[in-house]
Amino acid sequence: MRYRKFGRTNWQVSEIGYGMWGMGEWTGSEDSESLTSLQRAIDLGCNFFDTAWAYGEGHSEELLGKALRANPGKKLYIATKVPPKNRQWPSKREFSLDVSYPPEYVFEYVEKSLRNIATETLDLIQYHTWEDKWLDDERSARTIEKLRASGKVRAVGISMNRWEPWNGIRAVKSGLIDAVQVIYNIFDQNPEDELFPACRAHDVGVIARVPLDEGSLTGTLTLQSTWPKDDWRNTYFVPENLSSSVEHADALKYLVAPGSSMAEMALRFILTNRDVSTIIPGMRKIKNVEANIAASDKGALPGVLHAELRKHRWDRQPTEWSQ
Repeated sequence: MRYRKFGRTNWQVSEIGYGMWGMGEWTGSEDSESLTSLQRAIDLGCNFFDTAWAYGEGHSEELLGKALRANPGKKLYIATKVPPKNRQWPSKREFSLDVSYPPEYVFEYVEKSLRNIATETLDLIQYHTWEDKWLDDERSARTIEKLRASGKVRAVGISMNRWEPWNGIRAVKSGLIDAVQVIYNIFDQNPEDELFPACRAHDVGVIARVPLDEGSLTGTLTLQSTWPKDDWRNTYFVPENLSSSVEHADALKYLVAPGSSMAEMALRFILTNRDVSTIIPGMRKIKNVEANIAASDKGALPGVLHAELRKHRWDRQPTEWSQ
């Protein structure tokens, strides 16, 4: 495992972090398997773990707390998120601060996360949705400053809406936040346009989420792919999206080098960009932990392959199903 500086915090975080959404509420999650996978990641050098209260209403946070207590001698970075009060993902332009993140509510959920994880301090607390217009309300800045001053939070960040990397640049330039979490992968390259340069200029850490495009960049989806009835992916891979996702993914398969995989290629595409501090693929099984972490050992892609993959940029707009 290799490590990178996490913005102005100067933390050295693993290039491959751990996305914990699937452990909280996805179908097929099993706690003992999740804990075993978390431990394997820690043993392989992973030290950055991204969870949220919304992942099973605190369940994913509780699992992370168990992993932390099983590794008392290791510095593991805890990143979690305050859910929007209205429980609406993504945020919409008309949502006000009072609808989504009134100050007293933010502090309430910081306390809940602290209890779930059983820790005195959170390394990073993130707003689970974001609207740059909330900066017009002076309470936003006061809340963020008070969070840091409380001693219960070391850094504050935002998790940006799907396919809206522009809606957070103002927050980066304000100097208030320490990190952004944004979708970035072979298809979703638009954070490179304005967001990443702003993060570079203001020394803000970048967490790349959805590196495998919810699974399409593994190359395993087909037009016949299905999921259990209550699985979140049924609401995302609606026929319109499943068809286009399979088409775009299939167009990449000829680029996979012998002995590699689509998933490895996708992760190494992101690792090639030094603006990214850490990548947080979702992992619930040991085989996925080992395969994803191995991508860090292999490093950046060859220049010719990276240049070819850049041609597969796919600019998309938020829809009712994109969440």
